[in-house]
Amino acid sequence: MMMPKMPFFKLRFGLLVAVLMLMAGTGKVLAQSAFREYPQLFTTPLTYVVGYTQKPVKLDGDLNDDAWQQAAWTSNFQDIEGTIKPTPKYQTRVKMLWNDSCLYIAAELKEPHVWATLKKHDDIIFNDNDFEVFIDPQNNTHQYYEFEVNALNTLFDLFLNKPYRNLGNAMINWNAEGFRSAVKVQGTLNNPADTDEGWTVEIAIPFKALNLNKLPQAPAENTTWRINFSRVEWDHQVVDGKYVRATDKTGKRLPEHNWVWSAQGVVNMHYPERWGYLQFTKQVATAQLPASNSISYTELQKQYLWLIYYKQKAYHSRYHHYAVDLKQLDMAPEVKVKGQPNNLWLEATGRLFLARITNKGEQQGWAINHDGLIHWISKP
Repeated sequence: MMMPKMPFFKLRFGLLVAVLMLMAGTGKVLAQSAFREYPQLFTTPLTYVVGYTQKPVKLDGDLNDDAWQQAAWTSNFQDIEGTIKPTPKYQTRVKMLWNDSCLYIAAELKEPHVWATLKKHDDIIFNDNDFEVFIDPQNNTHQYYEFEVNALNTLFDLFLNKPYRNLGNAMINWNAEGFRSAVKVQGTLNNPADTDEGWTVEIAIPFKALNLNKLPQAPAENTTWRINFSRVEWDHQVVDGKYVRATDKTGKRLPEHNWVWSAQGVVNMHYPERWGYLQFTKQVATAQLPASNSISYTELQKQYLWLIYYKQKAYHSRYHHYAVDLKQLDMAPEVKVKGQPNNLWLEATGRLFLARITNKGEQQGWAINHDGLIHWISKP
């Protein structure tokens, strides 16, 4: 199911529930049996360990300078829905570095026809082929950031207080102070007469730009953010010597391809809980820094909260109010996380809910509310 992608569209509960219904019973289940109802939403997100660099990163679109030789490439991008869809026809991959002031991102996009048309800052860049970055520094699905760049190096930057599905407000007028990027085309831009190799982009995002107080706040050792990358690719045709987006026989525009680093499991980038993990280390970056295919105990606890959240949204769509106890959601009050007993708690009214997970016998733990806000809570 195609979700609205324009930043100003609101993904309301009905659309969310429709996606959840379509997912039930599809795809390979990579989590425990409790999650089988929504298998594509509980595959394991990818992890990238980003190393520290003391070498300067020259932003010119060329990825051959010494600093980038230290960093490892991610795995190649996949379809946004994951392995249930075909492998993308063009390769995309990313590498990252950081220092005390910035997160650096380099992307390589293979493409035989490099084209772009949009030149104004905050144009809706994904109407061209583009490269996109999504960052949630708090790992709570709220107050996150989106950046889009095309082959003309035109930027769209966006701040969201919460996802569209929770009626979040898209602050398109927000600008990432100090953001820098550079693009280099391996071929010729906007020339249908030849075959290109692709394009590369370098991005520097100051840490102060990702803090509403505009303080630098460089990450500490082992800080973990949520991050994902998207590549929008349009089928094209050539009209009067220019690239345009392809249409079918009726003149209707063909849908875009959505390729990502860590599979979302749904055609919607605004599920921050589905983004990959970015783990910071002060170790000097090397191409051999380890990556992990497993997630932490804490993140496994949170998966049970997301299961309650998805079930509550489906329940609300059917009955027009939230379930007031776990039995109504066919969930048990005790679960095991890595073999450790945990308790689930649910409090709800018709319009609001709060769910918690705690280690058995403890009062404090993680919680999620009806807006999908994940936070730590202590209850006497």
